[in-house]
Amino acid sequence: MLLTRASRVLLAASITCVATVVSAQSIAITGGKVHPVSGPAIDNGTVVITDGKITAVGAGVAVPAGARVIDAKGKWVTPGLFNPTTTLGLREVGSEPGSTDDSARGDHGVAAAFRAWEGLNATSTLWAPARNEGVTTVGALPNGGLIAGQGAVVDTLPGRTAADMIRKAPAVMLASLASAQEAQTDARGELFMRLREVLDDARLFDGRREAFDNGAVRDLAVHRLHLAALQQVLSGQVPVLIAVHRAADIEAALALARDYKLRIGILGGAEAWMVAPQLAAARVPVFTTALDSIPTSFTTLGQRQENAGLLRKGGVAVGLMVGAGESFNVRNIRQHAGNAVAYGMTWDDALRAVTLTPAEFFGVADAIGTLEVGKDANVVVWDGDPFEFATRAVNVFIRGRDVQGPSRQDMLTERYVPKKP
Repeated sequence: MLLTRASRVLLAASITCVATVVSAQSIAITGGKVHPVSGPAIDNGTVVITDGKITAVGAGVAVPAGARVIDAKGKWVTPGLFNPTTTLGLREVGSEPGSTDDSARGDHGVAAAFRAWEGLNATSTLWAPARNEGVTTVGALPNGGLIAGQGAVVDTLPGRTAADMIRKAPAVMLASLASAQEAQTDARGELFMRLREVLDDARLFDGRREAFDNGAVRDLAVHRLHLAALQQVLSGQVPVLIAVHRAADIEAALALARDYKLRIGILGGAEAWMVAPQLAAARVPVFTTALDSIPTSFTTLGQRQENAGLLRKGGVAVGLMVGAGESFNVRNIRQHAGNAVAYGMTWDDALRAVTLTPAEFFGVADAIGTLEVGKDANVVVWDGDPFEFATRAVNVFIRGRDVQGPSRQDMLTERYVPKKP
């Protein structure tokens, strides 16, 4: 049957209308124990999601007409988890160079202009295991050298392009004071000297770009692209996450931040508990693990599992991570949170450490990290305490989309596990 032009226009308008209604359909998660992070837990609470945003949170909230209702009675509801220090999407197989895009050659250990997210693999098989266990956001960060480069905040959305998944870029600059050798120096004093030299030259470059272009400036420490990229750090626009473990080195990092007026966070911080008062006074957060109980090198001799709990008791903002540069076991962030609770951190602080604290440091707390009206609907429904090993994510929403689906691991299990006769 042939349609007239008017009929075709009417049909198109009807389809558009239906599509709009479907995309804006509300989802109501009802009857659960809601942990908004921004406030106390809500028993028998309801979270309403409309068009990808949280539109209501609380007890006694009315369910919108026509909403999809998820019965969360006996379940727990939290913001999506944020694992801040991963190489997810940048590193597929560590032993295969063709699948690793998390480190740049740089210029004598400095790769400040390296934008790691430009190599993000949106089709990596490692996204699914992470999001299926409640990790809705990650930091996709570079590795290596004195200044590794720039990292991004990425949502673990399935079936999207890298541009669709990236929430903020650049979100952070990565530097390392953990190893003089990795920074292509021979001693810690030389490492700090080298970093100060690079920052001083970045300041000089910014004030004399025209003279530099005309060849009227002395040779500078590194390539102009890296010096230009460091301007966003010197201006305070982008924070620096500094990998460092020894207490003395953390104090040196705090002095560096004061001298150059940098916004910094500590990555690793095995001995951070020793300098908790200084970190708290400087309002510098620490991103650390909660499963490491013994030192792995001379720089981590003061490592202890109570690190995260001691830091929080000392007034330091703490973010938990699986480990710097992790790609395969990103989902284990909740086990680290559970361990942190076992070793002295409060449960509420542990939840904040895997939701709001990283969101605040990376500059995305206006959109994620808590269950509040107006924020993006990164929400997880759990069948129990999310920090208990046996608990599973029942529903995972990212920007209002229910995103759970079989991972490659699930499909391999289905294929090779013997079937019962």
